[in-house]
Amino acid sequence: MHVGYSPIFQNPGNRLPDAEVYREELRLAELAEPLGFESVWSIEHHFTDYTMCPDPVQFLTYMAAKTKHAKLGTSVIVLPWHDPMRVAEQVSMLDHLSGGRMILGLGRGLGNIEYEGFRIDQGEGRERFVEYAELLLEGLEQGYLEGGATIQQPRRDIRPQPLKSFKGRSYAAAVSPESMPIMARLGVGLLVIPQKPWEVVEQDFAIYRGVYEKENGCAAPQPVCGGFFFVDKDAGRAEEMAYKWIGAYYHTAMKHYEMAGEKFGTQKGYEFYKNVGKYIEKHGLDGAAKDFTELMPWGTPKQVIEKIAYIREIIDMNLLTCNLSYAGMPYDEAERNMRCFAEYVLPELKKWDTTPLTNPVDLNLQIAS
Repeated sequence: MHVGYSPIFQNPGNRLPDAEVYREELRLAELAEPLGFESVWSIEHHFTDYTMCPDPVQFLTYMAAKTKHAKLGTSVIVLPWHDPMRVAEQVSMLDHLSGGRMILGLGRGLGNIEYEGFRIDQGEGRERFVEYAELLLEGLEQGYLEGGATIQQPRRDIRPQPLKSFKGRSYAAAVSPESMPIMARLGVGLLVIPQKPWEVVEQDFAIYRGVYEKENGCAAPQPVCGGFFFVDKDAGRAEEMAYKWIGAYYHTAMKHYEMAGEKFGTQKGYEFYKNVGKYIEKHGLDGAAKDFTELMPWGTPKQVIEKIAYIREIIDMNLLTCNLSYAGMPYDEAERNMRCFAEYVLPELKKWDTTPLTNPVDLNLQIAS
């Protein structure tokens, strides 16, 4: 099993200077490779204290210089907020700087505050995502971008030329059932951020795999699975801290996405999320946070390994990304959590026999003179 580390740069309530958050999160991220984590991941968010990493590729470029072998994953770049030509250039450049270590993760975004901040109608999110993803994924294989129903990109080469193929190392986040066939038709793997009961996720995957096999003529790739982890050798303390900190994280998510607001889930293409709002209305913010916590792998090392094994039985992932510092958790506690995972859980996961990650092939593109 390939296991990665995913910092998210949270500063709930702005309790610390952002500079201190960055110093500490970078310090922990730089520990990841020495502790045995095989990749470092970053997710894009803007404007609030929820997740202060507005440019995942820039962060991963820094990490490329701080690591020797670790893969560098975006989980995710939110395509509707970007010009796909610029994204193609950034991705190709990082792949060159890192020697082909990048893993490309894409998404369409959910935060209305972010869509409004970029002056984009959120109701256009799904259409923008599909159009931009098709342009980007095709462009990274052929060395240039051209077309698009609305963007009408003139043909322009990606420079530096893409180094290696991104087939087999491209993923997209999908939560709603409607997104499953979209990602399958794009030919990308799924990036799973646990938010629903695992039996529901299993049903979604059946849809995805069926469409993928029909559209691509081969079996669907194994997914990436993220999660929020808390590990302690004392079961009682692990449970107490998990409900405290993972629950606190979900409160930050509900606030950032305005999940309890009247507008949540009303935009075109986001109708599924209205069910989340209804769930929160029924169970309350604390009840929803409690249920979210129960989806996550926390406990003693043995309990965490068992929970990860359960998730693997359902979705058969071969790559796990771990959030171990979140919700304003004190940084000494976050480091202890990270080191405990690395010492007692990581060695066991690395023994698991899973399909290795795709070894990207050289493209050797030729630019017409």
